[in-house]
This record gives sequence, C-alpha cells and structure tokens, in this order.
Amino acid sequence: MEVTQDIAGRLLLTTLVVKVAIAATLATMLVRFGQFRRILLTEKRAWRERLTFTVAFGIPVSIGVVLRLLLGYDAADLSLAGAFLAGLIAGPYAGAIVGCLVGVPALIANEWIAIILAVGCGFAGGGLRELSPKEAIWHVTPLLVTALHRHAWKLFGRFRIDWQITLLAAPICLELLRQGLGLQYGTQRLFYLHVEPTNVWLSGLVVLTTVLSVAVPIKIWNTARIEHRLQEQEKLLMTARIEALASQINPHFLFNTLTSISSLIRSQPETARMLIGKLSGLLRRLLRSQEHFVTLREELASIDEYLDIETVRFGPTLVVEKQITPETLDQMVPSMLLQPLVENSIKHGISRKVGGGRITISSERTNGHTVIEVIDDGLGMRTDKPDQDESGGIGLRNVDERLRVIYGANYHLKLSSAPGEGTCARIEIPELVVPQQASA
Repeated sequence: MEVTQDIAGRLLLTTLVVKVAIAATLATMLVRFGQFRRILLTEKRAWRERLTFTVAFGIPVSIGVVLRLLLGYDAADLSLAGAFLAGLIAGPYAGAIVGCLVGVPALIANEWIAIILAVGCGFAGGGLRELSPKEAIWHVTPLLVTALHRHAWKLFGRFRIDWQITLLAAPICLELLRQGLGLQYGTQRLFYLHVEPTNVWLSGLVVLTTVLSVAVPIKIWNTARIEHRLQEQEKLLMTARIEALASQINPHFLFNTLTSISSLIRSQPETARMLIGKLSGLLRRLLRSQEHFVTLREELASIDEYLDIETVRFGPTLVVEKQITPETLDQMVPSMLLQPLVENSIKHGISRKVGGGRITISSERTNGHTVIEVIDDGLGMRTDKPDQDESGGIGLRNVDERLRVIYGANYHLKLSSAPGEGTCARIEIPELVVPQQASA
C-alpha cells in the first residue's frame, strides 16, 4: 500500500512539473508572434485586440483540456490558471470567454461544474484587473513566492493592500475552491488533481503549481514587453544620433563653401555671384529633402551640384570621373555621405597640387555589399590621426560615425593615402535598394 502511494506521489509530482513547463512553453510560443506581442504592450486595447488575445490564448488551453479527456494527459489541463490569467491580462469578458472555451469540452464529458468554475475564474481575474494598478500585474513574478512572508508582514504592518500578494492569493483561493468542490462532487463532475487531505506536502505543491502556472507566463510576457521597449528606445536613440550627425554636416558644408566663395568676392565678383546662385539651389534641394536616406543616384546628383561650384573655382584643372555600376544606383545610402569625401579630396589633396588633379568616384557590388570609393591623385594626407583637422576634420569623422551608428561597428570609413600619389576613401555598406515600382 505504501509503495502504491509512493508511486502515485511521484506521478503527481511529475505531472505538476510538466504542467508548469507547458504553461511556460505556451506563453513563450505565443509571445513570438508579433501581433500577440503588440497586444501585451498597451493596457488600452480595442475589442478586436482583446478578441485576438482571447482566441490565441484560449484555443491552446482548450486543446489541453481535450488532450486530458482523450489521452488522460492531466498535465495539459490549464483550465483554472488559463481562465484566470486571460481575465487578469485582457479583462473580465476575455477571461469569461476563455473559461467557456475550456469548459465546453469538460461539459461534453459531463464535468458540468468545470465550466462554472472556469467562467468564475475568468471573471475573478478580470475583476482584479479592474481594481488593481495595471503595472502591478506585470510585477507578479514566481520569485515572489519565496518572499511571501516578507510581503505578508508589510501587508499587515501597513494596513494597506499589497497588490502582488493579492494577485498571488487569488489563484491560491481558486485552487483551494476547486479542491473543495472536487471533494464534494467527485472527479466525475470536476477535474482536479486529487491529493489525500492528510498529505499536506503534496497539497501545497498542487496549489503552488497553480500559482506558478499564472506567474510564469506573466513573467515571460513582461520580459518580452521590456525587451520591446528597450529596442524601441534604442531605435529612438539611434534616430536621434543620426539626426544630430546629419544636422552637423550641413552647417559644416555651408561654412566651407561660403569660405570658398568669400575668397572670390574681391577678385572675381561675377564668379562669386554665380557660385552663390548655385549654392542657393543646392541648399534649396537639401531643405526640401527631409529623408535621412537617399538612393545613390540622388546622392550623386547632389554631388554634381556641389562639383559645379568647385569646378568654377578650379576651372578645367579639376577633372571628375565616375565609374558607377548601374545596378548600384538604387542602393540606399545616408544622405550627404559622399560630399565630405569629395570635399576632402579637393581641400586636402588637389587644392595644394600644382596643375590641378582628378577625382574618381566609383561603385560596385561584391559579396552582398555595395562598395563606394572616392579616389584623388592629389598630394595625399595623414591617415594615422583621423581626429586632426589636417586629416579631414569634422567631415570625415562625421561620415565614419554615421556608418558605425547606422550599420554597426564593423562598417566604417577606410582611408588609404600615399604622399604625392593621392588618397582613397572607401565605404562598404550592406545592399539595400529601393523596390522597383511595377508599371501600369
């Protein structure tokens, strides 16, 4: 007889462990779906979102009841915890609907008390949701069980509601109610994990399992909520950094161009007037565009306008050559990415060279990346100290930092230079093109 009880106790213990594992697995699987995860992010949900949550969560829980009825797999039955959890997260009506979903299979099997209890659990969870602070629900954690005595002392010591204790006490009371109803009406009318009243240890584990079946999914879903919020904050931070860098490059470009024009005002006023007109057109183009990313085709068009200004300054001694692979023209690049590179070639390479020089802008695709190079045959520059003005100053640092912020630490500006031979500025970015629009 003792051997039989020992086997039954071990089987029950295994069932309890598997029950918590199933609850955790179900919560993890559901939170992987984007639409379900978005429902968890806000407390004010439309009725369609509540219905989506109810169906997505209620159907798997009801399937667990069916598995228990057909296969005798008791660990799959999460009817009490599932209905209460649905009400706690999505409101009383969602909890009641989940209670009906899990109660109908039991009702068909003549367990008529089950549907009443399940619907009641759904309303109980929904009622607590309406009464408690919404954020307190997400603070429910399985670890709170180990600190229950300290929270209980605070509850009685301060004479005010500790919502975490209340939210954990509710499934405890519901499980004790189910045990009482089961003893009164028998397993033919209500499924419950039967434990001898004298076995306090196993009875306590049954109650603890119900609590964990509620607390573990909440913990998993709250972790997903926190991760999503952190990702959103990282995106906002990255956007802010990109905007700051973009706003930094425009005044830098304007200052350098105005400096170039000022040097011509006394000696060549007509040329200076023409350059101001071209500059105003370029600035008008920049002001119209609020996008942080443009196609390489649009970026090259902006470079042409900038080079129009520089060509007037240097005359025919400045030669610009383009070697652009056609399939790279739709590559998306950060706006104003190439202008600092071209400006650097002119300012630190060609302007100091007697007889002018040549700038070559090239692009090609290789290994899933677009490689863009700006090469000049000027006097070269120092690349060992990129922070110094003589090595390109704020323009090159801005390009390098934008690449690292947008694409990651592995993407940065690569400079190679040889004294008297010229400089090569190389950019390698992942392929990202504008989708082609289908013609009518």
